[in-house]
Amino acid sequence: MRRREFVTLFGGAAIAWPSVARAQTPRKRPVIGTFGSGTPAQRKGYGAWPSFLKGLQELGYIEGRDFDITFRLAASTERLPEVAREVVQLSPDVIFAAASANALAAKQATSTIPIVVAALGNLTALGLSENDVRRPTGNLTGIMPYVRGLPAKQLEIAREIVPGAQRVGIVNDPSDIKTAPQWGEINATAAKFEIKIVGADVQRTEDVEPTFRRFKAERVDVVIVLQANFLLLDRAQIAAAAAATRLPTVYGYRELVDAGGLISYGIDLRACNYRAATYVYKILKGTPVADLPFEFPTRLDLVINLRTAKALGLTVPDMLLARADEVIE
Repeated sequence: MRRREFVTLFGGAAIAWPSVARAQTPRKRPVIGTFGSGTPAQRKGYGAWPSFLKGLQELGYIEGRDFDITFRLAASTERLPEVAREVVQLSPDVIFAAASANALAAKQATSTIPIVVAALGNLTALGLSENDVRRPTGNLTGIMPYVRGLPAKQLEIAREIVPGAQRVGIVNDPSDIKTAPQWGEINATAAKFEIKIVGADVQRTEDVEPTFRRFKAERVDVVIVLQANFLLLDRAQIAAAAAATRLPTVYGYRELVDAGGLISYGIDLRACNYRAATYVYKILKGTPVADLPFEFPTRLDLVINLRTAKALGLTVPDMLLARADEVIE
């Protein structure tokens, strides 16, 4: 995995993951507590956890030798608060939260155990202000990859893929706290260009296919899938539905392009998880959360799947190809 530069910002029941070591008393090593949502099948091939462990390994920190991990998996996002409380009851030395929903659940469960977030997309929902990121005042810190203007740029790319597109479908998961600012930016930008937005809420796997069929029936020209945990986990179904309805679709995460989607523009989640390992390492070595300001990635990646473009009968503009960081052929 390529290294990314980061800069400090100044201005259902739960099931245990099979390979996880449970916290024991007395402890021989510090314990990292973490949890997620979705099924094992949905999480298969998702690069967040391997990237996090790789970051620790490159710091000389090895699971089973230098630290143990306790993990809980919730069947749905709604069960995250429950599994967060389970993890907190195990008294880990630090909690690793991969995304905003996880961070919110962890913060509601504890105000004392340090929490490191790999991809925090909504400060307001967590009760934080812009001032908090300069020097965290609570028990939470990490990577803040939400970039103002990114949704507008995704809309611009959608109109490059389908010139003159006037009807744009938006796939949203309103239960994810980081979609609200994305939705606001999309609507504001669409109004400037007199673009008609056709929104759809997708919170279950069985919602994916009907949503794309509805877009097709309503003559949507191009689709944008907002950045949300569930929509990332259901990447295979979303890519398949977009292909079946022959709807060009723009994503915020490259994982959906790897699954067969057309094009993505956004931050590299693997790099965020990799960088979050440094925060966890420093906390386990005694650095207080207050001394670890939030950071944000300085790089956005444009990934294009030419195989999918060909299947859709699309010609990707040369200018867009020239700007791509990666082209899948």
